[in-house]
Amino acid sequence: MMINVAVAYQHPEDATQAKTIAAKWDFTYIGDFAATSNHPDLDFILRVNEQVLELIKLDEPKLSPIKVDFVEGASAHRRKFGGGRGQDIAKAVGLKHGFEPTVLDATAGLGRDAFVLASLGCKVTLMERNPVVAALLDDGIARGILNVDTQAIINNMSLVHASSIKEMAEQPQHDIVYLDPMYPHKGKSALVKKEMRVFQSLVGEDHDADALLAPAKAIAEYRVVVKRPNYAEPINGQKPSTTIKMKKNRFDIYVNKGIPKQH
Repeated sequence: MMINVAVAYQHPEDATQAKTIAAKWDFTYIGDFAATSNHPDLDFILRVNEQVLELIKLDEPKLSPIKVDFVEGASAHRRKFGGGRGQDIAKAVGLKHGFEPTVLDATAGLGRDAFVLASLGCKVTLMERNPVVAALLDDGIARGILNVDTQAIINNMSLVHASSIKEMAEQPQHDIVYLDPMYPHKGKSALVKKEMRVFQSLVGEDHDADALLAPAKAIAEYRVVVKRPNYAEPINGQKPSTTIKMKKNRFDIYVNKGIPKQH
């Protein structure tokens, strides 16, 4: 699926940043966002708006732009009130008794789970193959490192723009590999979250997600954790060692070896 994306700015003072982003990620630069109508072939715009990079789906202008924000909004709320190491994701990756693993988030997306793990002390490598999503992540990380409330957390995060299926094997061994591939929504549930609808139209469904499990197990020291909707089959049809079930989703855990007790 070919997606046409370009970079623009909302205000003239954002022009330099927009040009830099376009050059870094090899996107077309069209300048002023007001000139978008001159480019009817475009599907999305990456717009710099008051130094924040945001994604706009041009055929659904009423939808809010998507951005990666680790400082405010949902990430801030989860950082403050998410439940710390009592969260299901913390249990899934084995955060207990002082264990602070290195984690490869091989399907980083908008980085929310990676940010939670980093906030709990994990060193997280985010792999993202889609260049638009990687650009949004890169922008969110750059802004997060400048904020006193998130600086220490962002220091636990690093971004790799690469295909996990093709290049995961070239990564150093990590204690944990975390996978959350895009999965087809049931029925009308795709309409529930507008942001997810935009995201899916950009990246599509991860039809090749089953190919992630083998390389993940090969480089995970202790376990692979796969986030799945409750109605979904296990990844690659392989039964997990154990599962943590939640209201709508679950964590399937594939254990390579037990996590050592910390002293």
